[in-house]
Amino acid sequence: MKEKLLFIYKPFLLIAIGFTLIYTFLNWLLFMKIGIPLKEDITEFWLPFGLSFIPILIWLRPRIKLLKLKNENSSFVYQFLACMAIAIPTIIAQKYLATSTGELTKLNAISEMYKTEHTKYYTLKNYYIDKRHIAIQNTVSVTGRNNERFNMLIYVAMPILEKASDTINLTHQYWLGKLYSEQISNSLSDEEKNEKYKLFAEQSQKEFENTDFHEFTYLETIGNTEDHDEYNKALKKAEQNLSQDNIIFEARTEPFETRNGNKFSWVLGSFAIGAIIYFVLLLFPKFNENKLESFKEKGVTKIDSELKEMLDMFIPKEGFFITPILIDLNLLIYILMVFSGLGLVSFKSDDLLNWGANFKPLTTDNQWWRLLTNTFLHGGLMHIFANMFGLLFVGIFLEPLLGRGKYLLIYLIAGILASLTSILWYDATVSVGASGAIFGLYGFFLACMLLKVFPVDFNKAFFISTIVFVGFNLLMGFTGGIDNAAHIGGLVTGFIIGMIMSGPLKKEIKFTAEYYSKDHKPQ
Repeated sequence: MKEKLLFIYKPFLLIAIGFTLIYTFLNWLLFMKIGIPLKEDITEFWLPFGLSFIPILIWLRPRIKLLKLKNENSSFVYQFLACMAIAIPTIIAQKYLATSTGELTKLNAISEMYKTEHTKYYTLKNYYIDKRHIAIQNTVSVTGRNNERFNMLIYVAMPILEKASDTINLTHQYWLGKLYSEQISNSLSDEEKNEKYKLFAEQSQKEFENTDFHEFTYLETIGNTEDHDEYNKALKKAEQNLSQDNIIFEARTEPFETRNGNKFSWVLGSFAIGAIIYFVLLLFPKFNENKLESFKEKGVTKIDSELKEMLDMFIPKEGFFITPILIDLNLLIYILMVFSGLGLVSFKSDDLLNWGANFKPLTTDNQWWRLLTNTFLHGGLMHIFANMFGLLFVGIFLEPLLGRGKYLLIYLIAGILASLTSILWYDATVSVGASGAIFGLYGFFLACMLLKVFPVDFNKAFFISTIVFVGFNLLMGFTGGIDNAAHIGGLVTGFIIGMIMSGPLKKEIKFTAEYYSKDHKPQ
């Protein structure tokens, strides 16, 4: 057990403490002090969650592989739990950092704000909340792995004034925000969704009318969030001057001293729980003595070969050149959208349209380039993850078979025809994603297996799994929220191309096999 503590548990604790402290400092310096404009949900949740995997993969993973575990899945479980033990207290620490470092400024009236340095919290002595001259933004979004949730949201912004007579002013800078939201199933029909939304709007209206917004203890500034963007859209529709710095607040009714809650205790508690669980998990497996002795002699001087192989999927190489480029390009565009402040888990339809989404009224209005550009856009994190995984799997087999040029051409043709199928099928649906092009590759793959381009053993191994993959995704598309027309269009396009090209491919493969069977060697 002593060696486990030395070689695995001690590095785990050092990584956990170091990551939490370093990330919290960088968050305070870069995003709070310097003010790099990244969405708060990214800095407070997604970055600490995602980045925690890096030190685990580099430093802890080779040490976990010294243990005698049943299989590679067990090794992954140990790595994943280590990441969770690091990420959870780090995420809670960012919440604590945001509330604990925010200062409270006391004002007699809202008009005094421009005289003071901007802070996170404010109290007002004299104020009037104008419920008559409000700005409203109605919006909907879909979330979930398969877009199964339909979110209805109404953003209401009310001017904060010094006194009631100030309502004669046409423009305002300071607003009190109120969000009403409800979530329903995205599998409902359009008529059912409209009925649900109508009922939701009526209930929100009644709640708004019956709420006294003057009852608050202090105001909290809404930071760089998607909610702030939606409030700004409401102000723009209300013809407010957005060139000035509109400040939007949320009302808080609890005492200011309780704003931190038990966050700091949760930081320490979650860290302790994670450390204890990991300690207990290390009690059971034993070391592989040969690996341990080798580790003692050589140490961990570089990332192990398996990790290198995983990273290789992003690097173009002979026989696997186009697929990594397509994956990198899709990921690059997604990252650019994230750092443009559009979100991370999901993007809104308006933003996707601005970046080149497929939408019949725009595409057919001489914007035919959208048939291609939409294939490099994705609606969110899970969308791009699923598509890139699917592309990687089929690309491993097809690109070496077809060569760079043919492979890329099939991908692009399938993607464009899938987009065309989408606008022929739907009159006003915003469509994005590489899935149409990827389904084209799977259609080609199926045609090749049906016409026995690949060896018999290969067909047995992959035909059923490919049918299940394609069938499952098409079935999920019929539940709603997914552009199944593009999937079907891409699949049929790829299948037809595969039927046409299978004959020449079989001859080419046969000729190559016969050529090398006669003791010819490649030059």
